[in-house]
Amino acid sequence: MILGRQKYTAEPLVTQPSAFEFEMAIEKLKRNPLLGTDQIPAEVSKAGGRTIHSEICKLIISVWNKEKLPEEWKE
Repeated sequence: MILGRQKYTAEPLVTQPSAFEFEMAIEKLKRNPLLGTDQIPAEVSKAGGRTIHSEICKLIISVWNKEKLPEEWKE
């Protein structure tokens, strides 16, 4: 009798990041006057509230599930 199948991989399974982890990461962003390639200051993400945080979370989880970074993010 087979009770279940186990999947064995060479890489450890890493769980999808949670909304709480995103909130904590955004809170830790430094206020840096130098902009990245996206030209979005950290203050925008920090001050954006739940709506912006939720959208960032959705975007990152979408990329996470596809397991492929957009080319623009590699800059």
